[in-house]
Amino acid sequence: MPFTSLRNMFSLFNFLATFSLLFNSCYGFYPKLLNASLAASESDWSPAGATWYGNPTGAGSDGGASGYGSTVEQAPLSAMVSAGNPSLFKSGKGCGACYEVKCTTNSACSGNLMTVVITDECPGCVSESVHFDLSGTAFGAMAKSGQAEQLRNVGVLQIQYRKVECNYPGMTITFHVDSGSNPNYFATLVEYENGDGDLSSVDLKQALDSDSWQPMQQSWGAVWKLDAGSKLRAPFSIRLTSLYSRKTIVATGVIPAGWEPGKTYRSVVNFNA
Repeated sequence: MPFTSLRNMFSLFNFLATFSLLFNSCYGFYPKLLNASLAASESDWSPAGATWYGNPTGAGSDGGASGYGSTVEQAPLSAMVSAGNPSLFKSGKGCGACYEVKCTTNSACSGNLMTVVITDECPGCVSESVHFDLSGTAFGAMAKSGQAEQLRNVGVLQIQYRKVECNYPGMTITFHVDSGSNPNYFATLVEYENGDGDLSSVDLKQALDSDSWQPMQQSWGAVWKLDAGSKLRAPFSIRLTSLYSRKTIVATGVIPAGWEPGKTYRSVVNFNA
């Protein structure tokens, strides 16, 4: 083949390679970033320690430091819950967050993935930077069939974890009004948020003709409060902002006129999972 033809072919190859590189750099086509949950790989996993507490086949505690009460034992949580050390609990801001966990370091481990929700705090779990103090049910669920008790006898187990989106099919966000609420003070537990699962802020708007949103303060766990100092006018709308994605959703008029402390009110909205 003549030298000129070889040189022309080489030039064409360089042009195509350069064009390809520039195209991908400019348009940033990174499939993993388009949907992290679908494109998750082994590199997404991080190490953590795990223990369990409470009844071997129970839900750990009765709602614990997040305030979820007996709902941790009921569907959709169904005792698949965990207390988190400070890095997971985040002073209560981590309540409701969902994590996939798996164990492969013990012969009793199944290696299967399972999802747990942070519903409690383990302030003393500081031997690792991340530590899950799982319910007995959740810990046993990591075991091979018939080996749950063997796995629970291990003590501190090394596991892998990653944060995932929460997904409660067919469920909408619920608000359980704190029993200490009164005409001048309103507090509510927020539960079953899809997506991030945890919240960065909550705001309240009084009667439907109002245009003013009032920021609520985190009281404890997943409970948010507004101490108005004067009589509040229901119905209330509540605006939620997720912790990481910063998505916002509004439950319009979810707390009706004539609301009562201790009652639970279900909205008609939820974040997209």
